[in-house]
This record gives sequence, structure tokens and C-alpha cells, in this order.
Amino acid sequence: MSDTVNSSEAEEKTPYVKEFPLREAHHLVRDLMTPNPWIYWTDFLFHITLGWAAFITALLSPLFSLWQLGSFVVAVLALYRSAIFVHELAHLKKGTFQNFRLIWNILSGIPFMIPSFTYDGVHNDHHKPDVYGTTADGEYLPFATRKPAEIVIYVLLSFLIPIALAARFVLLTPISYLIPPLRRIVWERASSLTIDPTYRRAPDAIRNDLNWQRQELGAFVFGASVIAMVWFGVLPVSVLVLWYLIAVTIFILNSLRTLAAHAYRNPGDRKMTLPEQYLDSINIPGNILVTPLWAPVGLRYHATHHLFMSMPYHNLGRAQRRLVNELTDNSQYIKTIRSGLWPALKQIWRESSEVTAKASQQQNS
Repeated sequence: MSDTVNSSEAEEKTPYVKEFPLREAHHLVRDLMTPNPWIYWTDFLFHITLGWAAFITALLSPLFSLWQLGSFVVAVLALYRSAIFVHELAHLKKGTFQNFRLIWNILSGIPFMIPSFTYDGVHNDHHKPDVYGTTADGEYLPFATRKPAEIVIYVLLSFLIPIALAARFVLLTPISYLIPPLRRIVWERASSLTIDPTYRRAPDAIRNDLNWQRQELGAFVFGASVIAMVWFGVLPVSVLVLWYLIAVTIFILNSLRTLAAHAYRNPGDRKMTLPEQYLDSINIPGNILVTPLWAPVGLRYHATHHLFMSMPYHNLGRAQRRLVNELTDNSQYIKTIRSGLWPALKQIWRESSEVTAKASQQQNS
């Protein structure tokens, strides 16, 4: 099986979409759409407990000791998996999993300055056929049609994101209430987890998460309290340093995963149908031991997720196997499969380089 989809295949996307067996695919997985609360609770509570225990161990261990380095790695991977549950929260049916949402925000979302309201609504738009891949999609940039340098810059921005998030909630939250006109700007420009820095939420956008202001206040209180305790010597400065280093590593991992999640070929000037969204997305079943570490909570089946966005993460693997093995014609389905993170990243880098080289040749001719 080929690990990549070449440019000619991308150009021939239209006939593939017309023949995609979407109805049959839905029929094969219709019994996999119900989330299991026990799996959610067990998975999240285990990893968030492991993550914070590893954080404390790394904090108290001798500098650069094996204990500290090992604990750092465990903390990054466990807290990363815990944080990624924000993706599930965005898809869970409105009004369900309220206690889970509350506990997730208290133990993961607020400590890392990513309360669930920052992803709610924004990510749902990413799945709308009339938004996906267009300039209105905050989670899509046509990396494959731009210079490779933009891919590098996107990853390097991970070093600034934790600082920007802390500033947004610790500084801008109270200031925006003192300066009402700033409140609208903060909502539009600084309240969304996206990959497009120019993205703006509509001023009248529906706030799907009714508790968003409480989450915002919680993030402010938590961040301000930790900074105050460090300032007055109650907590060591190393708490903030370790938090920053873990957050940066998590954001770097997630940026690489994000680059491998889509083909990013649509320049944003046209709408894409649901099958087209799938064919622009990527599945990386990979190694059962390694792949879930960098693409946790079902995100290694990202193309399958775009076919069935309401399917809980714990059923995506079963859906993947059924569709590969039971579709009457699975030729279109397997086109988005990559063997690993590196092949997926090489593909988008190669396409970006080819576009840049072609543009350079045209300018010189």
C-alpha cells in the first residue's frame, strides 16, 4: 500500500468523491456512535493523575537526573493525552457529560489555560462542509500550497503559546472587564484554540458552552494565584519553569500531529463536501504502542473522525478496521492512510517545496 498520495491523485479528487461509498460506510459503523462514560472517566482520571504525579516528581527530583528526565517525559505524554480530551468535549452531545466537562476543566483545561470554551464552537465549525478548508476555518491553513518556512514557523510558535495563553487569562481577563470595548476584541481574537492566527470569532457567535465565563474566571484565579505564590516565595520559580517546558513540549507534539492530520491542499477559495473533507484528511493507524503517544484519544484515525465526527474516540479503531475489511470497495477509503508521522510530514513538506520551486521558476522565466 502506498504511504502517500501524490499530486496527480489530488488533482483527480473529484471522481473519487463521486464514487465514495459514504452510505455504505455509515451502515457499517452505525452501532459505534454511543460514548461509554466509564471509558472516558477511567482513561482521563488515570492519565491526569499520572501526569500530575510525574510533574511533582520531576519538580522534586535533582536537576537533570534520570528521575527528573523520566518523570518529565511521563508528565508530557500523560498530560498531553489528558488535554486532548478537549477535542472529545467539543463533539459530545450538548447537555451530556456535564460532570466530566467540569472535572476536565478543573484538572486539565484551567491549569494549562485551555478551558473547554476556547475549543467549543470553533472546532464544530471545522467540521461544517461549508466552512472546512475555507478562510473561515480557524483549524485549516493550506500549508501544502505555501512555503515550507510557514510549516517551520507554525511549529516554532509553540514556544510562545503558553506565555500568550497565560497573558490572555491572567492579564486580559480583568482588564477586559474594566475596558468594555476590549471585551469584544478578547472574545473575537483571543478566545479560540486555532492554527490560524488571523481567525476571528463572530461577535454574535453562539457560545455553546454556557459556563464559559466561569471557566475564564477559573483560569484567571488559578494563574494569578500560582504567579502570586511564586512571587511571595510560597512556591519555587521552578514550578513555572517546569509548567512552561511541559506546555511547550505538548504544543510541539500537537503541532506535528496537526500537520499530519490533513493534506492541507485546499487554498481556501472554495467549499468542500463531507467526502472531500475525508479525502483531505489522514489516518495513521501506526504502531499500537507508539502512535497513540503523539496522536492520543483516537486522533490517529483523523480521516475516519471526519466521516463520523460524533463517533466516540474509543470506537474509531473498530470503525477503521471494519471499513478497511468490509467496504465493498475500500479503494477510496485507504487513500488517506499513512504508515506513520514521518511519512505524513514528508508528504506535506514535499508538496510545499514543489509549489515553492514552481513559483520560483515562473518568476525567473
